[in-house]
Amino acid sequence: MRTQYPGRHELGQNFLTDRTVVAAVVRAVAATPPLPIVEIGAGDGALTLPLQALGRPVTAIEVDRRLATSLAARVGPTTTVVAGDFLTHRLPRAPHVLVGNLPFHRTTAMLRRVLRAGHWTSAVLLVQWEVARRRAGVGGATLMTAQWWPWFDFALLRRVPAAAFTPRPGVDGGLLTLTRRPDPLVPTDRRATYQDFVHRAFTGRGRGARQVLTAAAPARTRPAVTRWTRRHLPDTALPRDLTAGQWADLFALTHLENM
Repeated sequence: MRTQYPGRHELGQNFLTDRTVVAAVVRAVAATPPLPIVEIGAGDGALTLPLQALGRPVTAIEVDRRLATSLAARVGPTTTVVAGDFLTHRLPRAPHVLVGNLPFHRTTAMLRRVLRAGHWTSAVLLVQWEVARRRAGVGGATLMTAQWWPWFDFALLRRVPAAAFTPRPGVDGGLLTLTRRPDPLVPTDRRATYQDFVHRAFTGRGRGARQVLTAAAPARTRPAVTRWTRRHLPDTALPRDLTAGQWADLFALTHLENM
């Protein structure tokens, strides 16, 4: 499954050309709810065309108009190709599934757009390996993961070698899934307050999670936070070591009267 055009450097195009990886992505999408699919960065159709076999409507977004025009001539009647930028494209206001091979140099911006967007239930995304590991919390959660954990579950499916792309990037990729929690761990209307609390915990000063978390909490709840951290966290714990449930519990403890 070779790309018809060489990738354009300014668009960060590294096309997926490994059939085994393509099959793995399609299997991951097949395991999601049977909803319409929105593909991010369709490129030359390496994923678009196989995704059609799932029998769902597909909307394929591609920023390169040359590629979009070529792909539109090859897709079936249930697939729509849109020439546009995912960062500004208006997503459906009905439940759908996201899938895409994200341009490596725009991964963070695209992930932020994905996380802030409503209505999608699952996302299957091919990103840089280290980004996939960090978002999935392998070796400890990052600030971004901790800030969004109450509403999304992140999972790392597999590593994808750089040789699976053309042109070959300088790093491996990783297949990452995001699933919207049907029952959020923190009320959605408290998201800004929760994310501010997590940010203060990750950027605060102190020796270990116990000190940092206590300092990040409102003054009136600090004694309760100290007791909680002593009961649940080892001396060596850092904010990155907390689980999604622990972050939610701490937030409920620190902001109880406003929940």
